[in-house]
Amino acid sequence: MPITAYKGVVVHSLALGQLEMLNPGLIGVNEKGTIKYVVDLATHSLDSVAFDNVRPRIYCRLVDYNDKLLIPGFIDGHAHAPQYSFLGVGMHLPLLDWLNTYTFPHEAKFADPAYVTIACRTRLCYVHVGLMRGCRYARSMYTKAVTRHVLNGTTTCSYFATIHLEACKVLADIVHDIGQRGYLGKVNMDRNATPELTESTHGSLADTTSFIEYIATKHNSLLTPVITPRFVPRSIVHHPDSDVHVSCSTSSALMTGLAALSNTHTLPIQSHLSENAKEIEWVQALHPDCSSYAEVYDRHGLLNDRTYMAHCIWCTRDERSLMKHRGTSMIHCKPNTNLVLSSPNSNFSLSSGVLNVRQLLNEGVKVGLGTDVSAGYSTSMLDAIRHAVIASKVTALTSPTHQPLTYAEAFHLATVGSAACLGLHDVVGNFVPGKELDMLVVDLGSINSAVDTHDHDDCSSRFQKFLFLGDDRNIVHVYVRGRRLVHLVQTNGTGSIK
Repeated sequence: MPITAYKGVVVHSLALGQLEMLNPGLIGVNEKGTIKYVVDLATHSLDSVAFDNVRPRIYCRLVDYNDKLLIPGFIDGHAHAPQYSFLGVGMHLPLLDWLNTYTFPHEAKFADPAYVTIACRTRLCYVHVGLMRGCRYARSMYTKAVTRHVLNGTTTCSYFATIHLEACKVLADIVHDIGQRGYLGKVNMDRNATPELTESTHGSLADTTSFIEYIATKHNSLLTPVITPRFVPRSIVHHPDSDVHVSCSTSSALMTGLAALSNTHTLPIQSHLSENAKEIEWVQALHPDCSSYAEVYDRHGLLNDRTYMAHCIWCTRDERSLMKHRGTSMIHCKPNTNLVLSSPNSNFSLSSGVLNVRQLLNEGVKVGLGTDVSAGYSTSMLDAIRHAVIASKVTALTSPTHQPLTYAEAFHLATVGSAACLGLHDVVGNFVPGKELDMLVVDLGSINSAVDTHDHDDCSSRFQKFLFLGDDRNIVHVYVRGRRLVHLVQTNGTGSIK
């Protein structure tokens, strides 16, 4: 099978805190996008390298990126696609107030197209106009959101959508058309929400089934439907410390039905867990027979070896032990380990708390990173990496025995770590032969770059500068499964999807 070789400064993580830097390196990829070899050209010449005992023609085409960095694509383990519409707004509010003031009103705009407008007389015209208006809004917003994630180097993203089936299909269409690797969740909410965001239990399960079937019609293995109960807290409950009402929940019947769907179709599950102290109080009030938030999910069959939970800031040791016992992870080499997706930006922005990642790593917990758009105000995983490092330094102030995360460890969490959380540990995350080529080409000297480099900068320094100073202007190409999605137009420095 013909091999295309990519030459540049190769940087990827082999294990937590263990970076491999090849300057220069060569990555050979077949037509299916599978990595066949990685060669250190500092110790091997092209003429001396053999592949499958064939020498010297180890590739049919060479793409030479010279001194540009070649790194694995970022894997965003947790993002809310519809919330892109108000990204950067409401950062002065705590989580539950923010949800009711901004999140739910905006998500209601993604209502099923048939219910978008009531301006027409006949049922036929009513539905037709609704389809036009609803799809137009969903397509516009989701196109912007997915494009922005990809331009920021996110090759894989786990999205929460909304409760609305037709809008969820639009999101699937866009992720499919752009070529991103997408984990796509139709959100489930069936009690005590505002009328615009309340489903019946039966309708929620039926629409989720329809969404699963719709994804299957794409015949695209880059797309994975994800069972997505929003979270447990009781709705329309007035908290004495808040001027708003919570308007979100998933009933016991719905949670049980979703667990059955996950088992029937062998699908992953995503949700939120222990993000906010008030949230936990409401869960305890709603489920007094359960000893913890995690136990509520467990009793409904939602903690299994395909589950990944966002936040988990306030999880107790008993909860972490429960998750380990249930094998709440997406297939990793170490058995009985749980995973947590950390969204450090949103944890700071909504005053939710600071996750002690070092403690989790010491306990054998599998940790990935997510942007949590738009509670997190950036679609960039570089931002998540930076906030993860800062958060670890904050926790180290109160836990002197816990060392802050290094840049190499944070990068590992954004690539290999998140891949393990999503069950992709043997598919993407680094450049190990046999995995698929999801890759970013990084140019620190791109037009309008915010990064200055110097003659004394070695490979490690340049890589660190990208992590802490770089942005989308430095990401000049994005590859998913060996296919180039993004090319930075050098004439004006703007990105485009190709």
